[in-house]
Order: sequence, then structure tokens, then C-alpha cells
Amino acid sequence: MGDSSISLDVAAAEEHLMRFLSVEGVTGQEANIAAAVSDALKKAGVPASAIRFDDANKRIPLPTETGNLIVDLPGTRPGPHLLFSTHLDTVPLCAGAKPRREGDRIVSDGTTALGGDARTGVALLVVVAETLVKHRLPHPPITLLFTVREESGLHGARELNPADLGGPVMCINVDGMRASELIVGAVGQENWEVEIKGRASHAGVAPEKGISATMVGAIALAEARSAGWFGKVVKPDGRGTSNVGIFGGKDGKVAAGDATNVVTDYAYIRGEARSPEAAFATRIAEGYKEAFAKAKAAVADHEGDTAEVKFSHVTSYPPFKLKEDTPVVKRATRALAMLGIEPALLFSNGGLDANWLDKHGIPTITIGSGQAEIHTIKEYVNLAEYEEGCRLGLLMATLEGQ
Repeated sequence: MGDSSISLDVAAAEEHLMRFLSVEGVTGQEANIAAAVSDALKKAGVPASAIRFDDANKRIPLPTETGNLIVDLPGTRPGPHLLFSTHLDTVPLCAGAKPRREGDRIVSDGTTALGGDARTGVALLVVVAETLVKHRLPHPPITLLFTVREESGLHGARELNPADLGGPVMCINVDGMRASELIVGAVGQENWEVEIKGRASHAGVAPEKGISATMVGAIALAEARSAGWFGKVVKPDGRGTSNVGIFGGKDGKVAAGDATNVVTDYAYIRGEARSPEAAFATRIAEGYKEAFAKAKAAVADHEGDTAEVKFSHVTSYPPFKLKEDTPVVKRATRALAMLGIEPALLFSNGGLDANWLDKHGIPTITIGSGQAEIHTIKEYVNLAEYEEGCRLGLLMATLEGQ
């Protein structure tokens, strides 16, 4: 059995958290925070030889400074090989964050987000490693995984080679608020985009000779909404959500078109579809495709020509859901019971590294450690929840049996 009385050095845990919150590392620029984590682990007694990086960044289709950080903690007793994971990066709004303690919280100075998402997880994994080494606590084989570019599309977890992890049979991902809330499943997401190439013409002199890309887009989106594919989607064969995120111009322009007296010749639109079922997320995207096909036919010039419409969609991440008797769920439930906490099993409407880790064959739950009001300048860390998360992590690392 694990020991619920394992001593947590709260001051050290908070010191780690403050340190990591102060290191900038927005998505794609994780080299500095990865170095800070590596240094902290070495100071905690983890051998340098146990700390390594993979080459996932070479496969990520966006500039990424470093691969995923992987740390091996050989087992000191038999047991299931455990993976603990979290992500190194923060959203761009966290750039320049200046963390400070305010009562039982850590907050920013109010001009940036804080980065508790997921620097609380980063600190928790370091605390687990440090405590295991310092107190020589018996534990099964453990691998720590710190992923990159989670915030910009779960890229680090997606491009991970599972063979680099050494065969863990379950994973505890740290990326939430409350330790008691065990996220056991999440929706999948399909990303869609469309390019509309119309024809420019003087909007006052000869509007009939133009083909408005803007109008094609507008009609298509109205059609998608009318057909029930926008926002909350509930159909006889499934449920989900969708959103239109970008309606703009070419080559990075914010706007589609250049002037009011020119019929718009190009528009680019991008959106997403989510569902607990991968097939239905795809169906939502196909619903948008059908809407754009109808809009294309509805907008023509004086000779009957229509716009060129190129629609495509691709899976961003797959959905997953663990059963209550999955070993990692049972392990977390046991640990929470030892802490006197009643677990709440949740299904998330947002994507997590857990989506891809589960796809890689590693059943993964996600626990919380105090992050709150994430991605806003009101973000803060609840220190009581952070400490509870650390205690839960330590128990899950040291429990005997499955």
C-alpha cells in the first residue's frame, strides 16, 4: 500500500511552482522551461543520464524549439510501469508573467495570464520525483513526460513515439483544477477549412461581372446554421459542437477583400467540429462542406460562372472514454480514498494530451492541481488544490498493486 502520511515539503513544492511560473515558455518556445525543469530534477538527485529529449519537434508542422522531455525513474519494487505527464508550454497571453503570492493563491500582475496551465503540472511532476528520491520511497518503474506545443494543437503528444516511453501501462496526466476531478474521457475534434476564389470587379460599375467570395462564405455559414451544424449540434445520429473561428483574407490578411468598391475575390474560413464520437465530428465537418457546395451554386456572375471552393477537413485529435474499472481509474480512486476525498469522474468537452496518449495505447486519466481561470489575465493557482494534487500524485506513484 502507499502511505497517505507521506510527508510533502509544502514550502519546496511552492518554491518549484513559483520558479516555473516565472520562466517564459509559450507554445513552441519551450527550451528555457525545459532547461529549468532539467536543472531542478538534477538538483533533486535525478541522474543526468535519466533525462532526455525525443525528436517529436522534427515531426511537428510548426516551428518548435525542442522535443518532449522524458525522464526515467527506475522502479525500486515491482509494480505497473507508470507514466506521469503534463505540458511545458503556455498560451501566448502568459508571456512576461510575473507571479506573486496573494493569500492562498498565486496570481499574475494583472497584465498577463499566469501560466498555471500547466506549470502546476510541471511542478507536481518535479515534486513527485524529488520526494521519491529524497525519501527513497519504494515505487514501481515511472516515466515522466513533459510535452511541447499542447496549447497549439496537442502536437507534442500527437507526434510522440510511444516506444520512447519504455512501455508504461497507464498514465496520470496533470492538467486541471481539482485533484478530486478525474477526467476519464474527452471529445475528439475535426478541423475544417475552406478557400473561396471568386472574381474581382468594380462594385459600382459592373458588380454583375464579379463573384463575391464574401457572399459565398456568408451564405454557406447561414446554410450550415439553418441545417443545424453550427454551435450545439444535436442530431438523431449524434451530438457535438462546432464553431467558425476565422473568416479572413489571403496571405495572413485579417480581412477578406481590400475595399468596399471591389467585389471580394478571395476568402479563407476555418472552423472546428467536436463530438464524443469521431465519426460524428467528421459528419459535422461534412455538413459544412455541403453548405459551401450549396452556397457556391447560389452565387454566380452574369455568365453563370461560380467561385472555386476548396473545402478540406482533418482530425485534430480523437475522442476517448475510460471505463470505471480501468486500472488507472481504480488506482486514482484508491489514492483519493486514502486522502478522504470522493472522486468525481468527468468527461471533457476540450482536448487534452490524454486524447493522444490513450490513442497511443496508454489509458490516461487527467487530474487537477490548482489551475483556475486559465487563458485569462484573471488566472490564478489555488495553493490548497495544488498541494492536494501533489499528495495525490505521490500516492499514485507509491501505491502497491494495480
